[in-house]
Amino acid sequence: MSNASYAAAGVDTEAGDLAVSLMKAAVSRTHGAEVLGGFGGFAGLYDASFLTAYKRPLLATSTDGVGTKVAIAQAIDKHDTIGQDLVGMVVDDIVVVGARPLFMTDYIACGRVVPERIAEIVGGIARACAETGTALIGGETAEHPGLLGPDDYDVAGAATGVVEGDQVLGAERVRAGDVVVALASSGLHSNGFSLVRHILAERGIGYTDTSDELGGVVGEVLLEPTRLYTGPLLSVLADPELAGAVHSLSHVTGGGIAANLARVLPIGAWVEVDRSTWSPAPVFRVLSAFAGSTLGSSEGTWNLGVGMFAVVAADAASSVIASLAADGIPAWVAGRVSTAPHDLTGFVQGAKGVNGGAVRLVGGYAA
Repeated sequence: MSNASYAAAGVDTEAGDLAVSLMKAAVSRTHGAEVLGGFGGFAGLYDASFLTAYKRPLLATSTDGVGTKVAIAQAIDKHDTIGQDLVGMVVDDIVVVGARPLFMTDYIACGRVVPERIAEIVGGIARACAETGTALIGGETAEHPGLLGPDDYDVAGAATGVVEGDQVLGAERVRAGDVVVALASSGLHSNGFSLVRHILAERGIGYTDTSDELGGVVGEVLLEPTRLYTGPLLSVLADPELAGAVHSLSHVTGGGIAANLARVLPIGAWVEVDRSTWSPAPVFRVLSAFAGSTLGSSEGTWNLGVGMFAVVAADAASSVIASLAADGIPAWVAGRVSTAPHDLTGFVQGAKGVNGGAVRLVGGYAA
């Protein structure tokens, strides 16, 4: 097929080339000496020879997108933060097992390549990759005219990390008496936006509207980028004074609070997460009020202010919290692990195919 007929079909290869040119500098800034082959190759090359220093290097991998949050970015034509959401959803899953992220690739499907828009999206990905120590070594932008509208797009990514075999975090490390530390979220992050969009549509609220309750332009408030936990958590894991203190981590994404924490507890363990230890941000309260529902009814959908849990040795909890605070992550004790006999009625027991522990939320949220 000739270029002319390809253009007639709605695919603009020149726009694609311009998009690559615009994003080149941002992507290149994520490259260290391990990245080989420069920019624009068919495959990214990463020198992994340093893995010989590991006794048993285990590779960790994760892939994800940002869901329907992209619809809000498209609605208000703001695309510079959605990339951070993508990195948060992908890379912060990798640190859950104690792994250090190495490299990431991204994929953007769109109805029409608008070079400046693609560059904004990838620029956001690159900035977040740099913040988490992840090399952005490859990606793809694909035009799908007729399948996606001219201004529609979706983003996805995958990353790889490494962890020493005897340092993998998980439920098998958790013990009775461990403390559950909650790490504050920055807002909705990238889950539950189908519910958010439904609530706003039912109320007739547009993304470009200004809401006194939400405190600004609706779309801009909702696009608050996902908080990145990888760097601060890796600092905790690398601290020799905290060696072995962190037993498991849970990224609070789809499925909400209880289900995600249950996945990283051993069978027979249970935790009651005390709601009174934190106050959900206004965005959660306002959306719940718009829906005529309670915060409790959305605990299986939204993070409600907790983006990550760390299950840690009780005697190290205050030090872990202090380390996270020094890196800008508010954290607090929200519960304690028990294996004592207990009526588990009302608990979430395991999730997503994991036969894990049991979790329920108790009490009322702080004002």
